[in-house]
Amino acid sequence: MLFALLCKDKPGHLNVRMETRPTHLDYLNRLNAEGRLAMAGPFLDAEGKPNGSLVIVHAETVDEAKALGAADPYALAGLFESVEVKPFNWVFNKPEA
Repeated sequence: MLFALLCKDKPGHLNVRMETRPTHLDYLNRLNAEGRLAMAGPFLDAEGKPNGSLVIVHAETVDEAKALGAADPYALAGLFESVEVKPFNWVFNKPEA
């Protein structure tokens, strides 16, 4: 099943995002290699700077999806103000469809 992780950055934490980005990308690359990452990318503010993330993962349960989000280096660095985890049904433009 797919789960969307809607991650909102804490205000004024762009430096944390940029400093942690290399390990975050390593983490997403590992999830991708394991077949657990469907897609991911940053939300942008009005100036085009990242201020959150959308990460869609394959997981058996919401608890497993939450655990994947909690293990993200961004989460471990305290970047996120909030993380909402929702079941997701990818209908249009799904690569496997």
